Amino acid sequence: MSSENKAVVYGTEDLLESLCNSVTKVLNAATQSQVNYAGMVQRITKIGLKPDIGCFVLFDGGFTGLVVLNFAAGTAMEIYERYMLHMGMPKSELASSHTSDEVANIMGELMNQIVGDFTGKVRRELQTNITQNQPKMLVLNKQIVLSVDTPLDRPEMRRVSFYTETGNVFYLELAIDRTEFIRLRDFDSSEIVDPDALMDQERAAHLAGGASSAAASADHDADELLRSLGM
Repeated sequence: MSSENKAVVYGTEDLLESLCNSVTKVLNAATQSQVNYAGMVQRITKIGLKPDIGCFVLFDGGFTGLVVLNFAAGTAMEIYERYMLHMGMPKSELASSHTSDEVANIMGELMNQIVGDFTGKVRRELQTNITQNQPKMLVLNKQIVLSVDTPLDRPEMRRVSFYTETGNVFYLELAIDRTEFIRLRDFDSSEIVDPDALMDQERAAHLAGGASSAAASADHDADELLRSLGM
């Protein structure tokens, strides 16, 4: 393929948009409400955790980056409460403060789902692999500036504003090495094998097989017992 026919299909803003779509996809499903992001993005010079709750996750592999989500207390509580109520938890049993460990755990789990959705899209659409660490969620009363452990040669930093259904705001910040993915040949991303999905299928099949074997064994033992009793 000649150089003039090669199109840059993914750059920093495209990766950021994909990540933002993962945020809205996961939170919309988790809270059964509408979460949207702004049509404008900010270029920033530093990335960090801000009060009242900050969550960050590192990813590495095909490219390196750091993702941060910053929530005010009211925003975190809205997302937490909507999620828990959607899961069937009575309102009377919900945590009453954003400083609760339960709130931090739920927000961290949602962050994990967001980055997991993003890494899956990267694997399918960009045909490269990135791994993530376990998200860290912190309750804060002051700002903390973060830096990526692996030096970025040409760092790109962005901030995007998100809005919940009731108008509460939270922010996503991304630090990533400047990168461009250029299509060398046409491919169907839907045909790309997802190793995580395969592992989940194999695990489910193994559990189902184990359950069937256990049930068959139990039936056999029951038959033997009945025969021994002359029944």
